Amino acid sequence: MHATEFLSKNATIPDVPVLVMYGTERYLKLQTLNLIPGLEDDTEDVALTRTAGKDADLKSVCDELLTVSMFGDKRIVMIDDADDFVSQHRAGLEKYVANPSKTSLLILDVKSWPKNTKLAKATEKIGLNLECGELKGASLVKWLIRTATEVHQKQLDRDAANLIVQLAGDSLGLLQQELDKLAALVGDEETITPEDVTRVVGGWRVETTWAMLDAVRDRETSKALECLDKLILAGDAPQKILGGLTFTFRKLAEATEYARQTRDLPSALRSAGVFPAAIGPSERYLKRLGFEKASRIFQLLIEADANMKGGSRVAPKLQLEALFVRLAG
Repeated sequence: MHATEFLSKNATIPDVPVLVMYGTERYLKLQTLNLIPGLEDDTEDVALTRTAGKDADLKSVCDELLTVSMFGDKRIVMIDDADDFVSQHRAGLEKYVANPSKTSLLILDVKSWPKNTKLAKATEKIGLNLECGELKGASLVKWLIRTATEVHQKQLDRDAANLIVQLAGDSLGLLQQELDKLAALVGDEETITPEDVTRVVGGWRVETTWAMLDAVRDRETSKALECLDKLILAGDAPQKILGGLTFTFRKLAEATEYARQTRDLPSALRSAGVFPAAIGPSERYLKRLGFEKASRIFQLLIEADANMKGGSRVAPKLQLEALFVRLAG
């Protein structure tokens, strides 16, 4: 089970002898640990022993787990970065899991946890295996929308969620912080809009990104390239910048297709989700390009994405510069 699903449905970790957290998303592992009764508050009813995998000794771990406390407290032994520990002591762990202590909890924090191993199958039967892997694409957007609803009681549509990811990246911890700020900003309003996201998420990078995209649209190529240089120097990956470009110009491509049927470009831009303040400039942009060139925007974006993912040996920054020129017409 993925940790996001578990965290959405549970307020505490069930009383199990083994908990395995596998994957690389630290935020999900920390959120999972917070559900263990007494662990977050460090109460006297919980005795925690925590050690790094490289320093862990199987005999000491098992002795600690099997020791009966005269005070009746729950013993928790957590092994951080436990991949090598598991590899070296797999047989011993299988033996312990076959007959674990009912008053102790063994927590294994690993990056990899193949489900077809004997140990993984055994812990699945008697314990809890949680996948704490990174979320990408549609899964990440779905998590954002659900979190906004469940945690903040706010509505977040797909466009606004996609925009948060484009501006803030895909770290769940950072995305949660941005949602907290957005919820505080909108106050009693029920909906978090793309305009709210633009104002809150990303700081100066947002302003620079929008200035860059507007410059491409308005055929101010020198200004667009200057903004691109600033973002690259600040550490933004070309792939992330392409994501922001795609978010905006995909709507213009969709509007072009709508207008083919309706012959009403302003209405088509509104239907595609273009921000109200950008409808006028976007209409002038598409008319300047002409229908034939505007209808190729989708293809240009798809080609750029494929080239950025290894389809071209040209440096990603140069690919972006070439795309800017082509989109500008």
